[in-house]
Amino acid sequence: MKNSSRIPLVSTIRERCRVCYTCVRECPAKAIRIVDGQAEVISGRCIGCGNCVRVCGQHAKQVYDSTVDVRRLLAGNAKVAAMVAPSFPAEFTDWDYRDLTGILRAIGFDYVVEVAFGADLVADRYRRLMQQDDGRSHIATTCPAIVAYVERYFPELTRFLAPVVSPMVATARALRRLHGQHLKTVFVGPCIAKKNEAISPTLADEVDAVLTFVELRQMAGERDLSRHCVEPSDFDPPHAGPGALFPISHGLLQAAEISEDLAACDVVVAGGRSGFVDAIKAFQTDHSGLRLLEVLACEGCIMGPGTTSCEPLFRRRTRVSQFVRRRLERLDYPRWRRWMAEFADLDLGRAYQPDDQRVAEPSPRELAAILERMGKYVPEDELNCGACGYETCREHGIAIYKGLAESEMCLPHTIERLRETIENLAISNEALTKTQETLMQAEKLASMGQLAAGIAHELNNPLGVVLMYAHILEQEQENNPELMEDLKMIKEQADRCKKIVSGLLHFARQNKVSRRGTDLRELIDRSLKAVVIPDNITVKVEHNVDDPVADLDEDQIMQALGNLIGNACAAMPNGGRLDIQTVGNNNRVELRVRDTGPGIPKEHADKIFEPFFTTKPYGKGTGLGLAITYGIVKMHSGDIRVESNTDSRMGPTGATFIISLPRHAALAPAG
Repeated sequence: MKNSSRIPLVSTIRERCRVCYTCVRECPAKAIRIVDGQAEVISGRCIGCGNCVRVCGQHAKQVYDSTVDVRRLLAGNAKVAAMVAPSFPAEFTDWDYRDLTGILRAIGFDYVVEVAFGADLVADRYRRLMQQDDGRSHIATTCPAIVAYVERYFPELTRFLAPVVSPMVATARALRRLHGQHLKTVFVGPCIAKKNEAISPTLADEVDAVLTFVELRQMAGERDLSRHCVEPSDFDPPHAGPGALFPISHGLLQAAEISEDLAACDVVVAGGRSGFVDAIKAFQTDHSGLRLLEVLACEGCIMGPGTTSCEPLFRRRTRVSQFVRRRLERLDYPRWRRWMAEFADLDLGRAYQPDDQRVAEPSPRELAAILERMGKYVPEDELNCGACGYETCREHGIAIYKGLAESEMCLPHTIERLRETIENLAISNEALTKTQETLMQAEKLASMGQLAAGIAHELNNPLGVVLMYAHILEQEQENNPELMEDLKMIKEQADRCKKIVSGLLHFARQNKVSRRGTDLRELIDRSLKAVVIPDNITVKVEHNVDDPVADLDEDQIMQALGNLIGNACAAMPNGGRLDIQTVGNNNRVELRVRDTGPGIPKEHADKIFEPFFTTKPYGKGTGLGLAITYGIVKMHSGDIRVESNTDSRMGPTGATFIISLPRHAALAPAG
């Protein structure tokens, strides 16, 4: 611990950190920065208040381990004294103080003394300081976290730090006078900031190591020590007096017999994360008339981060007060006064060293640019929700400028970006799904086309031979009625096979689209004439397009329309209405074919464009018409979809096929 003027008091266990920003919010020095989504403690800025350790629910903050240093001291030849902080009654509620001293001796300490006596000496120096009527203002220095905060973030106030050591250092100096300069001292208390105080350049070799109460319990546990297996003993002299009240807020004032006159307001006490920061800022602004500002980083040392107690403040305060009352009732005051007189001339002075850790603030323009990156363009956008760990959006922006924070820490901004990303992903996913379906259908059509071409080629010639000989036999057997019926069946089925083969050839053909200006109105008329429409079906054609001309392959689109019209008529065997409509704008045209048949069931809607799928009775359809239509539309870089209703309660039943095509060849991909 003596190898560096500063140690990493607190570090982050990356595997446990959930980046909740609680530690950022609770750090009064803003000594925690977020880097790559991880909370990192900046040792140079850390004042050791331990708020981050106390509030981390994931136990991701670990304190510098001093047990190795203490074991090395205990293994040496020099005598070692354990200096126990006066806040111990709030921690060791399961041990009597005699048990505590017995356990410390069993661990290997040669002396066990009360830091509260050092607090008595410090209180005496503050009493003398306040008796000097020099008009100076002082900031109490009993809390090392406060000293570090002033040195780092208010270095201009360093000159106001009271030139008096802390009770820990006072006790160490008294013990060395009493037992010799070779004595090693170890402070045992609730404060992790003491670890850095012990290696402060201005307090060289005053205290050799610092153990927290947590670490003391750890060392006792390693040796399996408990109150039942050690010999109880009292503290070694010198014994403490009123200084035992130091760990309680206002304890310094009571021990030093300093009156806090609320009317005069020349003595002010503050504590806690926000309380001490506000007090020091106020002191910087105006300290006229203020003689002493006593500030603690915690709400009294009894709430220090190096404790294991979960009891509330009031309960801990009560335990210390009760212990002090019992000790003072048994205190040998004449002997205590002799001890105080013996150390009245002990040098308890110290110096301080400014260590400016402040970073320049951004200019208004730079801050505005940072806020805009977080979606905050006007003051109304600044929600100041505190989710990022900073009280205001502007503080967050300043922290980003200083390299302590990231824009992603802004929860509302991140949620908005996430929402936009989800919306964009949904759109992309929908487009991808459609493209995937198109590719799958195209691949299926291509495979079936190759198969169909092969089958058609192989079957066409044999079927021609069958038909030819069927006709020859029919002519030769005109007088044989029985054979004529059989030959008629052969001809009909062979003709049906020819139609299927013809459909396969249409399906398999790989013709390129030959576009030219085509009048949609004439196209509809020719398509209707090419299909036999039953008398019981009424046809209505409606053109809702200003410019009827579009760049199309007329023959292919006629074939597609013929398939749709034929299917519509087949869907209305008992009659109905066939509506054909054209719609268009400057870029696209639509051809809509609607029937009033029973509609297409939902379970069939995804299959109707697949080759050989048909709902017609056996022998009435090949299942290739819509597949061919789909291929023609896709070769035109168009889309085809169907809208259907099968429930008469929801309105008229029927199906509507909608073909959407680019109006101009330039709008369609090449090929």
